[in-house]
This record gives sequence, C-alpha cells and structure tokens, in this order.
Amino acid sequence: MMLQQFPSVRFVREKLPFIKTSEQAHDAVAQMDAAKTEVVTPLVFSTVAVEEIREILSGTQCAFIDLFGSHLDMVERVLHVNAAHNASSAHGVRDVGEYDARMKAVEFAIEHDDGQSLRQLERADLIITAPSRCGKTPTTMYLALQYGLRVANYPLVEEDFETGGLPRPIAPYVDKCYGLLSTAHRLSQVRSERRPGSSYATLAQCTYELRRAEAMFRAHRIPYINSAAMSVEEMAATIMQTLKLSAGRTTRAGAR
Repeated sequence: MMLQQFPSVRFVREKLPFIKTSEQAHDAVAQMDAAKTEVVTPLVFSTVAVEEIREILSGTQCAFIDLFGSHLDMVERVLHVNAAHNASSAHGVRDVGEYDARMKAVEFAIEHDDGQSLRQLERADLIITAPSRCGKTPTTMYLALQYGLRVANYPLVEEDFETGGLPRPIAPYVDKCYGLLSTAHRLSQVRSERRPGSSYATLAQCTYELRRAEAMFRAHRIPYINSAAMSVEEMAATIMQTLKLSAGRTTRAGAR
C-alpha cells in the first residue's frame, strides 16, 4: 500500500521469505546489497520478528524499513505483554482447526469454481457472480485461502443476459450473492488475450454483457463492484465489509 502512493515510479518487487537463521539473514543481506547501484538504492521492508535476525538485516546498504521494530514495542506497551519474537509465529500453523477450515474452504472454492458443481451450494458463505473474465476465480480463491470462507462463483451467460433473471441455481441464495463488473475496454483486453479475434472479446459484446449484468444486479438488489482498477485484496475487503462477513463465518443477517 505504501508504494502505491508513488504511481509514477516503476517498482521491481522481490520477496525473500522465511528468513529464520543467521546464515539465511547474511545471505539475504548479500543479495540485497548486490542489487544496490550508484543510481538505485533498493527499499527493504522487513517483517522479521526475531531481534537477532533483524539486527543482521539492518546492516544492509539498502534503505531498511523495519515494519516490526518500534511498532512491536508499542504493541507490547499497550497490551502489557511481551511479544514472543518467534520466527514461526507469522507463518506457522498456530491453530490447526483454523488451518483445516481454510483448506476445506479452498477445496469448496475449487469444486464450485465457475459453476462446475452445485453440490451443497447452500453451505456457501458467499456466491460471486459476473460475466466471464471479471475476476471471479482469483477473488474466490483469495477469500477462501486468506479468510476460510466457503465461496462459490457462478458465471453469467447469454441466456441470463437475455432474460435478466438470476441463474436458476443461485436464485434461492440471492442474499449470499455479490456481483463483479469491469469496464468494457478492460474486459475486451482480457478476453482478447484468451480468445483473440473472437466475437466474445469485442468491445460491443463486452459493453452489452456488462450493461445487462449491472441491470440484473440492480433489479435483484445484489451489491456489486467494478474490478477493473481494484486489486484482489481490495475487492475481498470490500465484499467482506459490505456483506458483513468475518473470517471463517458469516455474520450477515438474511434480510434485505
């Protein structure tokens, strides 16, 4: 989010994950320093919790931004509890039940991707619906993996655009539905990469589908967002806030 405040600058991002030993930290410093030139000074954002490792990393010649350091100290003061400073706490399996729930949510998302299965659709926390290539699958998978939500996604097709009615399989679950749209130009571009020269990818077809999909969402009072300029993280946060979804469970009231 911080780098997004500099839209005129092109950043090359590289991750160095799971640095848990001094040897790994020294290797990381060498790799970071090798990227520094007379013209370019890399920005290093660190989320390492272990003090010994943080001290080694801070010795880099790059601009080192410690996202834990003083912030962790402040949290300790507010909570009156010392942090564990544990290397595995950020990435390990701390709650086996929670981890299993997320894996089951991913399995649910895979099974119900693009309307492939209607089995136990009533168990879905959320059903994402949209014209083809508006971002249903990545948003579905992100919500499942990050938040343990059971998410299905269902495509809108020509028949749906003609009738204006919700597809029959998801109509009983309208309170769980959320729509995705895009811009006609962006959708045409994405579709052209998949099926170049097809009528499916024409600007006219994309404009028609998006217009009809929006009319459908409005008619059935389904909330929706335009995914064209949003990251999957932003879309997930917006959807969860709108439908009052929390990690692993639904809190939204059924009434509209």
